[in-house]
Amino acid sequence: MTDDEDRHAWSRPEPETVAPDVLRVPLPLPSDALRAVNVYVLRDGDRLTLVDGGWTLTVSRELLGRALDGLGAVPGDIARFLVTHMHRDHYTQAVALRRETGARVALGAGERDSLEEMERRPRPMTAQQTALRAAGAGSLADELAGLLPASVPDDEMADYAAPDQWLADGERVTVGERVLEAVETPGHTRGHLVFDTGDGLDAGPGLLFAGDHVLPHITPSIGFEPAARPGALSRFLSSLARVRERPDRRLLPAHGPVRPSVHARVDELLEHHAHRLDEIERVTLAGEPTAAGVAAALTWTRREKGLADLEPFHRMLAVLETDAHLEVLAAQSRVVREPDAEGVARHRPA
Repeated sequence: MTDDEDRHAWSRPEPETVAPDVLRVPLPLPSDALRAVNVYVLRDGDRLTLVDGGWTLTVSRELLGRALDGLGAVPGDIARFLVTHMHRDHYTQAVALRRETGARVALGAGERDSLEEMERRPRPMTAQQTALRAAGAGSLADELAGLLPASVPDDEMADYAAPDQWLADGERVTVGERVLEAVETPGHTRGHLVFDTGDGLDAGPGLLFAGDHVLPHITPSIGFEPAARPGALSRFLSSLARVRERPDRRLLPAHGPVRPSVHARVDELLEHHAHRLDEIERVTLAGEPTAAGVAAALTWTRREKGLADLEPFHRMLAVLETDAHLEVLAAQSRVVREPDAEGVARHRPA
């Protein structure tokens, strides 16, 4: 087995029991980058609670049905979905299955603005294109605009319907003998939640259903949502610190294998972002004023690709991530950030 095959072994469509009455079900995604999303099935007698729902795809629906069949269950046994955030690989299949089974769907209250923005049927990634122009990447914004449809198709919009319940920070949900606490962790999206089971039922530390907040192999994108707002990286770093202050848990991520320690991975993520802030500061102080220019001077992915070697979508994420780091540097008074006459944010030494 090659290193890459071992790294992606978690994404094979093979359900895994990760704790008593907790099944990890990897469901496929139409992308080689993420490959799959982990949906967690929690059993409470004849009732099932799922953490995240997957993307509305025929193959995903079939594989989930097969996994439930292995438990002696059917989709109609799903009582509710606890969804970590509104991205379609987490939310849309939950809404689709609600129409079929009557299961309830719960989502973090902080996602309300983004779902309401979706209802206005904007051109996809409008907020991201606006942010790219302000980051000095107008040509990339134009390129993306040419690749995207004029609006979200009707059949996709149906799967962005509002949830049955908006979950608040600290709200608790009982699943059998477990109590899951919803913990707000804004950053990846403003309403992102993780679900903490606490100690007691599981051998060793409790479980953290971490969604996209803490991922074992990659750093999550920041502030990628329809109702995007400035300050996403600051919110993300604060959320990481908040999770780090809580008791350590086993990491049950949305993408990647289960890991024994949330704290260990949070420490790695905080170190990564501290290093990236220093790196971006050095490039900026050397005279590169825009986020687009700084991003072009950096390398990306673990293969250390140049910006130009990335596909347009990933170039967008790289430029916006760079801009988010520059926002933090400006907030820390390490650089000065100010718009020019055309509205492009430019940076110089403080």
